[in-house]
Amino acid sequence: MMRLAVFASLLVLSLFLAGCGEESSSKDKNTVDIWVHTSSETAEGEVMQETVDSFNEEYEGTYQAEIQFIPRGGGGGGYEDKINAAVSTGTLPDLLTLDGPNTAAYAEAEIIAPLGEYISNKEDLLDSIINQGTYKGKLYAVGYSESGVGIYYNKEMFKEAGIDMDALPTIENPWDWERFMELSKKLTETYEVPAIDMMLNSQNEWLMYAFTPFIWSNGGQVISDEGNALGYFNSQKTMEALNFVQEMLNKGYTTLSPSENGFLTGKYPMLMSGSWTIQQIETSYDDLDYGIMPYPTSPETNELVSPSGSWQYAMTQGTDNKEAAGALIDFMTTTEAMVDISLGNGVLPARHSAAEELEGQVSPQMSTLIEQNTASAHPRPIVPAYPQVTRAFQQTLTGLAYYETTEEMRDLLDQKAREMQTAIDRRN
Repeated sequence: MMRLAVFASLLVLSLFLAGCGEESSSKDKNTVDIWVHTSSETAEGEVMQETVDSFNEEYEGTYQAEIQFIPRGGGGGGYEDKINAAVSTGTLPDLLTLDGPNTAAYAEAEIIAPLGEYISNKEDLLDSIINQGTYKGKLYAVGYSESGVGIYYNKEMFKEAGIDMDALPTIENPWDWERFMELSKKLTETYEVPAIDMMLNSQNEWLMYAFTPFIWSNGGQVISDEGNALGYFNSQKTMEALNFVQEMLNKGYTTLSPSENGFLTGKYPMLMSGSWTIQQIETSYDDLDYGIMPYPTSPETNELVSPSGSWQYAMTQGTDNKEAAGALIDFMTTTEAMVDISLGNGVLPARHSAAEELEGQVSPQMSTLIEQNTASAHPRPIVPAYPQVTRAFQQTLTGLAYYETTEEMRDLLDQKAREMQTAIDRRN
């Protein structure tokens, strides 16, 4: 999944422009190199290699692309370490991949360059893809796939509990938090276990990624468009959204210490998870009869909001091969390339045309996530101080079980909003 890469050192290095320009000037202007964060042996890596091979065939005699696979280790090591070293020595490639939330940090540090002029048919890209790749009004990166989260449910357990399967929520008619808690109450009482594993025990980017939609659905923001956390993350709207999660915990409808693979093995009736779980089920739990419901919504707005964001292609600031690099990014983000990576890697498409082409080629569960993504995807905040923001958010979620009163919760939100604001102000 999308673990956040924290690049504190990348943001302050000033050696990049001169060094990288010197390196790239000695290269053949028709050759473009790209670094990617995955292994060549993964499904994602195989599709990337095939796409680069197709580019070389189509542009034979004009451009030549070379791809280097640098797999990420635990906590982002490996790939990020390589980029960090290359920034300081001026040896970055022409193109690289980066995770969506890091767009602002890379752009502000002048590691990547605007590339909007090289991308064809930008209006076909999902709004969430444009938003996550845009910083200060310029498009710096293009996601080659999307991601999403839904509520997985065990059909057999639902039927045994007497749930009306014909009345379950849909993208057009989602359930609000109150109705979702009624469902959770019935399932918890029937099976005497938490109704849903929301993966609240995660100590990583999952918490920011998966739980911010509750705030957005309630009309709140983690950070304002102007970059303010104070008055937004500690607002009443945020409090109400987090109270929903806290109530799920306090009533035993979810848990901070779920059994491993509890949903997959039939212990829990529901699981909040991303599209990657579909591939896991198909590979190892293909006898599980399951469906996917959309995100629960705020009772105040009934607005469906779902998380989004994934890895992107970007052009480095110091490349002298802009035309070749632009041609390669454009080629690797076409409808055909996105369909290939969606089918090969089990990820959501980042173009409307790709989503349309995938109709009938993917499972009903994947179709639900694609439909939800197209209708309601919302990227995480695009701010240079994102590493500090997401850390404060994670600590807030972790504290929900320990701050019980309204006064305690407000103090917690005030404290974390100040931490976010301090980090943002320092970056500014």
